[in-house]
Amino acid sequence: EAPLSGSPAMYGGDEVSAIVIDVGSYSCKAGYAGDDTPKSVFPSVVGSIEQAEDTDEAKPEKEADSASDPKNGSKPMDVDKAKTKRKFYVGQELEFRRDHMEVISPMKDGTVMDWDVVDNIWNHAFRRRLLINPEEHPMLIAEPSINSAQQREKAAELMFEKYKVPALFLAKNAVLTSFASGRATSLVVDSGGGSTVVSAVHDGYVLQKSVATSPIGGEFLTDCMMKSLESKGVVIRPRYSFKKKEVSPGDYKVVDLDFPNTTDSYRLYHMRAIASDIKETVCRVPDTPFDEVAYANVPTTSYELPDGQTIEVGAARFKIPDILFNPFLSQDYSWDRWIWRFHFDSWTSTNGP
Repeated sequence: EAPLSGSPAMYGGDEVSAIVIDVGSYSCKAGYAGDDTPKSVFPSVVGSIEQAEDTDEAKPEKEADSASDPKNGSKPMDVDKAKTKRKFYVGQELEFRRDHMEVISPMKDGTVMDWDVVDNIWNHAFRRRLLINPEEHPMLIAEPSINSAQQREKAAELMFEKYKVPALFLAKNAVLTSFASGRATSLVVDSGGGSTVVSAVHDGYVLQKSVATSPIGGEFLTDCMMKSLESKGVVIRPRYSFKKKEVSPGDYKVVDLDFPNTTDSYRLYHMRAIASDIKETVCRVPDTPFDEVAYANVPTTSYELPDGQTIEVGAARFKIPDILFNPFLSQDYSWDRWIWRFHFDSWTSTNGP
């Protein structure tokens, strides 16, 4: 696979370092080629607030009439929506609560669905995190193994026309993983936030017909953890929704804060962050396949929530990670078992068991 533009040889010296950027469904990683780890890792979701666009142009009379006429089936809001723009908050900006801020992800099933969001994520990585001018660095973009030609063309269009990069190379995630292990031929199992992808790599190329995907990933396990806690009556309070007030030395009382204009997506984002930390802290893959009877009496592990309440996690800390190897265990945490079963059966009929 040849670079889309530029020659890698002219950037092979020490004077200019290539930039590597990988926007995944859970996080964005950016750094310099040759380094052992990325320089920056931040969430690949962004905060979005709809704002009215300032314009001095008067609405055409015909457009205004048609918009306000109930006979044509349109509503007056249709014109207003056309004159709104989105303001994005990326990285640490997302941690500060703002009224009416929605949390959105540019990815769906490993594919970019919103290029405006990706553009803002790239810009944040270049300007705010790496503090570089993209016009001065060749760029390597890690892409999913199932990426389409249209997705590749859009990425190249943005990089060349907006960021004016001198050279660009698009590399499959599976190939980069294989090369990082010192192998040109391998079987790569990539379990990320949104999905798990199995790819066969031969001499540095992904065999496209061998790629199999599963909807089971880190985010799915986080959802299962949340459902498990809900079933036990555990209430997760987002960090912004309360404060601790000292009533006596060493004794604190939790006081709830009321923010009526907080969106459901922002509240869920913070709740999922806590559930994800519980998953990463107390969960472990069992040594043997999970069995309800065998793991019924395992010792529980304590976890202190941000608001001070302590929870005990028992068999679920083994059951939830084992979903990666036995997806049918997740039926106990699914909102609707039959809907989940339909999706899973559809996946297995396409990709095999």
